[in-house]
Amino acid sequence: MCCLCTVGQLVHTLPEGEAVHGVTLLAGELYLLRLEGRDQVEVYDVISYRLQRRLTVPDASWFADMTSCEHYRCVYISDGIVKCVYRLDVQQGAVTRWTVNDAPWGLSVNAAHDVLVTCREVRKIKEFSSHGQLLRELTLPDDVINPRHAIQTRSGHIIVCHGDVRVRRVCMISADGRDIVHSHGGQPGSDTGQYEWPRHLAVDDNEFVFVVDAGNRRVTLLSPTLEYVRHVVSRDHQLKCWSYRLCLDTERRLLYVAENEIDGMWRAGRVEVISV
Repeated sequence: MCCLCTVGQLVHTLPEGEAVHGVTLLAGELYLLRLEGRDQVEVYDVISYRLQRRLTVPDASWFADMTSCEHYRCVYISDGIVKCVYRLDVQQGAVTRWTVNDAPWGLSVNAAHDVLVTCREVRKIKEFSSHGQLLRELTLPDDVINPRHAIQTRSGHIIVCHGDVRVRRVCMISADGRDIVHSHGGQPGSDTGQYEWPRHLAVDDNEFVFVVDAGNRRVTLLSPTLEYVRHVVSRDHQLKCWSYRLCLDTERRLLYVAENEIDGMWRAGRVEVISV
């Protein structure tokens, strides 16, 4: 996958509906997580973008994120109020859940097919097996405040987006969670090299990093050592609303970006499909 090509282009917009709190790919289908009482998960074909079916997560309260695992053919959804992760087995249709004990935020799956759960209030990354066995906990360095999402590279490093009123950045952290190896960002702002609210991450096959910035309504591309490469969406073609979640399709070279209208409350949400 080439990461040094020109600015990405908008190729499609999925239907507008309730706010979107997650987007992921699994077995040639695109999964959207919406804030609804029932039928919270919408499943679309990645070629035609036609709606295939809807799924319900029973007894859910407040969704924070969604990710998937091709190995186990399942989708994971975090619930910040119930403080759990739901596991949707797409082949058997079963929905199970396990307790996180802290409020979960971002979700990702590593090369070992385990689930990384970002717990922002306690500044921890918790690693679980596919069925919810706690494998380890990492407490992040003191200056990694308010982490939102974390992903693990093949080398074992953990990349985290985080921020508060003083600093907003992306950090690469050693595999043991103790040291910051590289970072990008600093004081909040809209200039190149700055973020307003970095919210979600994706990594391609060459370990280039995509960062969605909610406040600046853009996606930034970073090198494997977190050096600035380019904005995926130019300043002249910013995303329309708060950019909130993203998912990378490396095979088709497409980025799915969830964006929501927020006016004191969550309003309408949609997913933009962008070539990269």
